[in-house]
Amino acid sequence: MRSVTDRSVTGCLCFSMICFVLLPAATFGQQLRSNSNANQPNQNRTTADPKPPSGIPIQINGANARAGNAVTPTNPSVVALVNGQPITRDELGRECLTRHGEQALENMLNKYVIQQACEAQGIQITQRDIDQEIERMASQFKLNVKMYLQLLENDRGVTPEQYASDIVWPMLALRSLARDKIVVTEEEMKKAYESQYGPKVQVRMIASRDRKKAEDLWRQAKADPTSFRRLAKEHSEDPESASVEGLLPPIRKYSGDDEIENLAFSLRVDQISEIITIADIHLFLQCVRHIPATTPPPESMNMVNQTIRHDLQEQKLRETAETVFVTLREHSNVQTILGNPELEKQHPGVAAFINRQAVPMSMVIDEAIKRHGSKVLEGEIHRKLIEQMLAANGLKVEQSDIDREIARAADYYGCINSDGTPNIDEWIRTVCEEDGATYELYVRDAVWPTVAMKKLVAQKVQVTEEDLQKGFESNYGPRAEILAIVQSNQRTAQEVWQMARSNPTEAFFGELANQYSVEPTSRSNYGKVPPIRRHSGQPTLENAAFKLQPGEMSGIIEVGGQYVILRSQGFTTPVTKDFNAVRDELYKDLLEKKTRKAMSDELERLTAAAMIENYIDNKAQVGSTARQASMGALQNSSQGTAR
Repeated sequence: MRSVTDRSVTGCLCFSMICFVLLPAATFGQQLRSNSNANQPNQNRTTADPKPPSGIPIQINGANARAGNAVTPTNPSVVALVNGQPITRDELGRECLTRHGEQALENMLNKYVIQQACEAQGIQITQRDIDQEIERMASQFKLNVKMYLQLLENDRGVTPEQYASDIVWPMLALRSLARDKIVVTEEEMKKAYESQYGPKVQVRMIASRDRKKAEDLWRQAKADPTSFRRLAKEHSEDPESASVEGLLPPIRKYSGDDEIENLAFSLRVDQISEIITIADIHLFLQCVRHIPATTPPPESMNMVNQTIRHDLQEQKLRETAETVFVTLREHSNVQTILGNPELEKQHPGVAAFINRQAVPMSMVIDEAIKRHGSKVLEGEIHRKLIEQMLAANGLKVEQSDIDREIARAADYYGCINSDGTPNIDEWIRTVCEEDGATYELYVRDAVWPTVAMKKLVAQKVQVTEEDLQKGFESNYGPRAEILAIVQSNQRTAQEVWQMARSNPTEAFFGELANQYSVEPTSRSNYGKVPPIRRHSGQPTLENAAFKLQPGEMSGIIEVGGQYVILRSQGFTTPVTKDFNAVRDELYKDLLEKKTRKAMSDELERLTAAAMIENYIDNKAQVGSTARQASMGALQNSSQGTAR
């Protein structure tokens, strides 16, 4: 069964959510005070509203500048024009409220509760406090503040203002509320030191949800301990460790799971443990190596202790802050209206009551637009483009198309009834539960765009025999079992290669990987990485891996600015050699992938060709189609003048 998390056929439409904790408006308390009380129940009102946090300390300084030409809307009720057709603010607000309204409201209420608690205890988070915290966070990533804020905006869609007001302020406020509850004991210091610098043990693991299967595998491993690697790779139900023959990163003491720690440290090298059960997983271990403790230089001990104490304080602050926040919410009087049709009729225009104050729906819409408007508008622009293209081609999306697509998705992702038909009800339930969406939103954001785009690209997608053969080799053919050392510096890579060449054993290669590889998996697993398959998108690495004979080492391979050294451990046995037995499944899978690619390319083409004025992001583009039309008009005009 395919993973449901891979099902996003319509990811090209940008209907994704970006969720952060505590993202309300900075002036929430002031806005509540200024609101009309017409919709408020006839109850005693609070006499003091919380003050907002101090002014946002971050100036944009160009970090928020958008690509394209700045545009000014002639009609403030319009947020975008797509080839001359408007998208209104009301439409955008409705879409933002549908997708993000509950989250926006919850975040607003959370901030209000924190503000009240800070007032009660005389806590004030200053602009300087926020500046210093942002500088501290940036320094942890070895970036200056400007680069750090730019990274947040580019990668996570968080503007500097939002980060300062909506993330940093609440975090600092909760930490201040929790600070007097933090005590780090000497016992905790000793455990943290031993966890970081004490002995470690590396093990292989085999895991199964089926107790009988686990017992059978355990008996096989006990009878022949050398088979543990093969059994883990072929049968363990933990995919990440199975891909590297059951290897787990080295286990430290006091790392959080006492049962596994105690079991691992009790084993001798090559010894196999008894079966233990954690949650619904039955697992057993084989000891690979014991790694001795390391001791920092004496002159570094003060710094080590300071770092450990600071880390423990930070950890306790986070945990205690969560407890403080939960307590604050429990003692607040909150009545949520949004999402309850009955209450929405009783209190029109109200999203919630908090401590007897009304939170207007308009505030929630404004906050949802502020936080998610740019992303949602991008999706609505794409929808408008698709609608326009459907109309231009005389195409329509019918309900029967919607039904067929839902059935196809259920079948493709393995949601099947006992008689082999798609289990549509189960599929819809699974999708809606995982995405936190309604059926209507699922259809609007996923099914309709998929159907529409498939109609537009239907004649452009073909699966050839060459595609099928490559797919067969990639999915069912042998894979190269390798150890790898990855370096970011060519000179260091050359030095490591010379060392590996001078002692050409697998064990020494693994030790070099553990010491020098900059790639986490190969470093922690002594060079072992998941098997490399054909046609996986890295032809240079694939070709090198498949040319090696077992025990042979490659030269230095440059891949994406990094330098890789491989050592072959041989090849896996092909899953099947019968192409015809899997042809239909391959065809279905390749058709799906090529259709997704064609849909993405077509949407990109439509967007590039369109004339779009986006007033939320303050940018505009004159698409290629419009430019061609303008050039044609200019040429005609010039010819007319010449005549």
